[in-house]
Amino acid sequence: MAVARQNGVARREALLDAALRCFEQRGLLRTGIEDVRKEAGASPSSVYHLFEDFPALVAALLERTFERLVGYVTARVLDARTARSAVRALVEAHLTWVFDHEAEARFMYQALALELDGHHRAALRETKARLKAETVAHLSELGVLSGACSSEAMVDVVLLGPAHQACRAYLSGSGAVDPTWMKETLPELACAAMGKVDPAQPAARTGRRAAGGEPSQRAGGRRRGKPEID
Repeated sequence: MAVARQNGVARREALLDAALRCFEQRGLLRTGIEDVRKEAGASPSSVYHLFEDFPALVAALLERTFERLVGYVTARVLDARTARSAVRALVEAHLTWVFDHEAEARFMYQALALELDGHHRAALRETKARLKAETVAHLSELGVLSGACSSEAMVDVVLLGPAHQACRAYLSGSGAVDPTWMKETLPELACAAMGKVDPAQPAARTGRRAAGGEPSQRAGGRRRGKPEID
């Protein structure tokens, strides 16, 4: 049973590797499951035993890509001990992984632009949340996410949004974005964006006194302030 399971895992990985090669050669929209089967040298029955259809194959490769990217980023963010160094590590690690794994990164951005069905979309969203849980918890402890209405929006839109846009442009091969500029500028841009999030804003809705308008205070009488970013 253990040998059969190992063989199944190996076949699955071989098909995902073949799919990535096909996507890199032909593009995601010009590739079909039969192209992947031929590239992997697999039988039709083995392919459909592991993946019910082409969207399932794309979702599986996307999940594997998330695991690799987030695993790399998380290890570096957890080493940071200040809000600023954590944000820099977040962006720098994302960029480094993209530059070192261009085929996977190109596929990831192309696949994220597709309209996957509700089942796969929901499953991938849950996977991303689970994989990013350690990073989000660490950023929260350092005060990076203070004042954010959504940790997902803060991380993916505010902190990594410019990096995502620059990576898409870089991976398009147009030469529109210089990777050296990306490494030098985008981490600082994320740190600046973090400083613009006002942690007192939620208090304006829920914690201010009705008459005096004073912000809520922490236990011990200390007012809630901005995170330490140095």
